[in-house]
This record gives sequence, structure tokens and C-alpha cells, in this order.
Amino acid sequence: MPLYEFRCESCGIFEAWLKMSETLNPKLCPTCDRISKRVYSAPGLITTPSALRRRVEQSAEPTIAKRSQATEPSSSKYHNHHHARPWMIGH
Repeated sequence: MPLYEFRCESCGIFEAWLKMSETLNPKLCPTCDRISKRVYSAPGLITTPSALRRRVEQSAEPTIAKRSQATEPSSSKYHNHHHARPWMIGH
């Protein structure tokens, strides 16, 4: 059941838990038993913790990856030629 606010002419604002089907019926003030009008206000929403909100906002931004500086391979590392034995090609 939602919580609704009502305003009594003499006592001021009070809150009452009502079924949604009962919202059109007039509500009596709990102090003076006078008919009160319903007050319409913005709903009270639960706020998100700031740390969680920050993580959600940051996850929408793309991460920038930096290219690592690769050293150029030396020619002797990848060219494994055995000059002394030409008959052993590919070994």
C-alpha cells in the first residue's frame, strides 16, 4: 500500500497508508475528524549511493588502451640460419 499525504484545513499535513482503490474516497483527519484533501507531491525515490553511481557513469565511457612500445626483434633471433651446414635446410 502506498503512502499518501493529506492536508487538513486546521491541523495541517498528515500521511496515511491507503489502498490504491481508496484514494478517491475522502480521508478524515486523525486529529479533528474533518474531511481532508489529498496533496500531490513528487515521489520519494531511493537515491543511489555515490560510489555505485560513479561506477555506472564511468562504465559508459570507453576505456582507452595504450599501445605498448614493442622493441624491434634482432635479426639473429628470428633468422636461425646455420651457415656451416647448408645441407640441413629447415632444421
